[in-house]
Amino acid sequence: MNVGAALEAPWAGDCGRTGIDKRPVAGRVRATTYGLAGDSILDKRHHGGRDQAAYAYAREDAAFWAAELDRDIQPGNFGENLSTVGIAVTDAVIGERWAIGDAVFEVSAPRLPCRVFAGFWGVPDLIKRFTDHGAPGAYLRVIVEGEVGAGDRIAVISRPGHGLTVGETMRALTIEPELLPRLLAVDALPDKVRDTARRRVAA
Repeated sequence: MNVGAALEAPWAGDCGRTGIDKRPVAGRVRATTYGLAGDSILDKRHHGGRDQAAYAYAREDAAFWAAELDRDIQPGNFGENLSTVGIAVTDAVIGERWAIGDAVFEVSAPRLPCRVFAGFWGVPDLIKRFTDHGAPGAYLRVIVEGEVGAGDRIAVISRPGHGLTVGETMRALTIEPELLPRLLAVDALPDKVRDTARRRVAA
């Protein structure tokens, strides 16, 4: 479990501050509808809210980047709140629910890379490389508020039958626009994602 304090940096976007620098925390953390206790969300235009209350990234995917960039990647270095092990986050279905501790989370959307992420890592072409690799991690809603902590088991308690995954959604929004019609039928996606898909399909 990772939370971030406010960080000022020249690459931190329009507001000049970011909460991307997440660090592991001891003990248990309360997950609420609008985020995790103690976690800073500065750019609320692009981050936070019900549809992005938390962000999960798999340690298995982090291992790829550790080898690719020849650098040590610690939990939280992707700006993730939940560093997971043993669950294929990219293959998670939009709307599937995870019970963790005494909270319940719902997979809402992929994370799309931005300039702040590239600046935080100091890798200028990271947006393209991250997109091409296609393992974006998943934004999560909090359906049932509760306490979560490092070592808690993740149990997938429900999975919609539509089959649209986090990875497929990312590809539709970036490098495979022919997949965009798939997004229009999935109510569990955030409204802004479906609106983007609708505009692009119409165009």
